Amino acid sequence: MMDDFSYTTPFCDASQPIAERDDRQSLLVIADWADTAALAPIAQAANLRLLGVTGLSEAAGRLDAQTQCDSLLLFCPIMTPMLERLLVQIETQAIQTGMAVVLVAGWETVELAFACLRSPHSQLLCDPDPVELAAALVAAGEHRPIGGSVHEVDREAMRLQQLSDEVGRLARTIDALTQRAKGTATPSFDLGPRISDRPSDYIGMPVITPFTPPARPAETPAVTAQQVRDMLRARRIRADFLPGDLFADPAWDMLLDLLAARLEQERVSVSSLCIAAAVPPTTALRWIRTLTDKGLVQRHADPHDGRRVFISLAQETAESMLRWFGASRRLLSS
Repeated sequence: MMDDFSYTTPFCDASQPIAERDDRQSLLVIADWADTAALAPIAQAANLRLLGVTGLSEAAGRLDAQTQCDSLLLFCPIMTPMLERLLVQIETQAIQTGMAVVLVAGWETVELAFACLRSPHSQLLCDPDPVELAAALVAAGEHRPIGGSVHEVDREAMRLQQLSDEVGRLARTIDALTQRAKGTATPSFDLGPRISDRPSDYIGMPVITPFTPPARPAETPAVTAQQVRDMLRARRIRADFLPGDLFADPAWDMLLDLLAARLEQERVSVSSLCIAAAVPPTTALRWIRTLTDKGLVQRHADPHDGRRVFISLAQETAESMLRWFGASRRLLSS
């Protein structure tokens, strides 16, 4: 005869869940040196659920085993033999799944990281401060445009759009004014059909090889690399006389540097272009990507080193800038 015994089940109130449901997007951190306690509040501020921290050597296996990862933060300031393969794996997974990626590189690895960027939801930072890192994580969580804040994105997008729209148009307008002034006794500001008959862009123009001297229209005066460099230097010394933060214009500075390099038949690396921008490297990288997305500049893989990318002016951008230089010189000398 079996002895009687009593079995008491633990009290469970069905009206109360065992744990609160967490619908936040997930964040996986890959780093060899990372303070989880320091990362947790940043992830929380970005409204991301921290999955954990994995070292670079274990990252490939963790990514294969991870069933879902909405955002990934990779710290890769130092070059390692496995880094290129890991970056390719991350970007491939990002394209396949829509995972948002934040790559934190150093000057030693920024060229490789930029060369591996493929996903539209990947951001590249270089030696960022905590504010830039937090802003990037917020952007990753929302898949919104890259930038430190909504207002900053709006300002930069507006300035870049103005740049791309106005460079060619102003060059043609000034050119038309100066040419018309030479043929009339009195200045006329009625542009008439001269402007309207001209195309507003250069869609369909043939692509030239990256680093050959640009073909100039016959009427465009020659511009030398030294003249472009002189303009860059003149822009730099403004900070000696007026507050320097009034004149931050990294897009134009980078375009000038690329034009001078084109005239010199020099290649420009990503890190070199970041220096030419005279702004923090993360800001410069953001502008390089925006200029690339707008079609104003082009990426070219280094034929001797697949881990590096060169940046050059698009053909139409170079021609517009050359005409702007010629037109502005004629206007100033008239």
